[in-house]
Amino acid sequence: MIGDLGAADATELAGLVATGEVTPDELLDAALAAVEARNPALNAVVLVQEEVARRSIREGLPHGPFRGVPFLIKDLGVEAKDFPSHNGSRLLANTRYSGDSAIFARMKATGVVTFGRTTSPEGGIGAATEAAVYGGPTRNPWNTDHTPGGSSGGAGAAVAAGIVAFAHGSDGGGSVRIPASSCGLFGFKPTRARLPDGPYAGEGWAGMAIDGFLTRSVRDTAVMLDACEGADLGAPYWAPPLARGHAAAISRPPRRLRVGVCDTTFTGEPIHPEVAEAVRATARLLESLGHVVEPALPRADVPGMMRAWTDIVAVGTALGIRGALKGRPLTGDLVEGVGRGACAHAETLHPTRYLEAVGEIHAFGRQMAGVFDAGPDILLSATLAEPPAKVGRFSHATEDYVAYRTGPGGIFAYSPFCAVFNASGQPAASLPLGMSGDGLPIGVHLAAAFGQDETLIALCAEVERAAPWAGRRAPVAA
Repeated sequence: MIGDLGAADATELAGLVATGEVTPDELLDAALAAVEARNPALNAVVLVQEEVARRSIREGLPHGPFRGVPFLIKDLGVEAKDFPSHNGSRLLANTRYSGDSAIFARMKATGVVTFGRTTSPEGGIGAATEAAVYGGPTRNPWNTDHTPGGSSGGAGAAVAAGIVAFAHGSDGGGSVRIPASSCGLFGFKPTRARLPDGPYAGEGWAGMAIDGFLTRSVRDTAVMLDACEGADLGAPYWAPPLARGHAAAISRPPRRLRVGVCDTTFTGEPIHPEVAEAVRATARLLESLGHVVEPALPRADVPGMMRAWTDIVAVGTALGIRGALKGRPLTGDLVEGVGRGACAHAETLHPTRYLEAVGEIHAFGRQMAGVFDAGPDILLSATLAEPPAKVGRFSHATEDYVAYRTGPGGIFAYSPFCAVFNASGQPAASLPLGMSGDGLPIGVHLAAAFGQDETLIALCAEVERAAPWAGRRAPVAA
């Protein structure tokens, strides 16, 4: 039975530990065996710390909701004393931390057994995970010619491959939802500041970045969000308080909602026909559940938001790289092309441009708030404009950072939906509701008004019950 636990979610595994059917050491053995068997084809799990995991079991795990369940953290951010990090970069390889970040401390308190990290692109600024520090690209368990997405691509691949039941990720422009869509998983981005950033950072990318999780079930995400939510000491932002919590919210369906459906991009361009049909099929499902469904196209300056996002992330990337260089030259053996291009672009910007771009993001957030105030409770779209891209399409080799993000065929053309809700701060989720004709997952995206996390996750749980996805297994997992 241990060998087939790759099909279970984390809640089920924790239940087996609680009843004594399996031990935390046996689950860790199974996860490590899965790494050995499946990771060579994927390159998703790195920096394995087996002895740290064994020691945490020996010393006594917290009696939290996921006690004894193997867990992986993203190799970007989530600072942890016992888990050195490459942060997706040769420049930052083997970085060590003096203490744990607030988010890691809260995850650890759930009783998970963390045993390593998952791959991320350098700087977290790509929709694919192909960082040079890991010696090759990370591949999709559904088809290894394709990317699992980014920047939490290693997390998505590890969960879809059955190595772990769930994993940590983070999302500054879709970096949880893109891998969720690409790997056939559930990915939820909470309202801005719902989860803590400190003490190592005050905010990520002007408040647009936030942590999250790649899971097989809505309930795993709900319970982990409840365990981790709330501002840390001295946080610059606070999210609106929850009424009951995510786990309580999914215990019953939400009220019947007004759902706006967009089967194009938010600026009206067509998307891949199989992806558009997955959106329309979801609309029909929601209508069958009693929700009021109607076409929608949000009136907001999406191209302007994307330009502001691109400038903010360039400045943030340059700040991180320049600090880590410590006076050394910016060379290709330390920093990949896109990172060097981001630094070059940042240097072309006027000193006031960063604050101007932040102001544009804030104005965009108000536009999106108006969309939901005047129109739907939920906005339904695709997560990506097409099925998962092939490995190499979004390589970081190019130094044209702006074209990489905003040019024809670039990241924003491929992923025109997700970053909208990082900029607005609104909660959004990708649900694994579609499959392409050649067997690749297609995610469908739901978003709600600022602070309405409980309504959104309750709807996600209702959809999961109506159209279960738990039985789908990637070929590498099977």
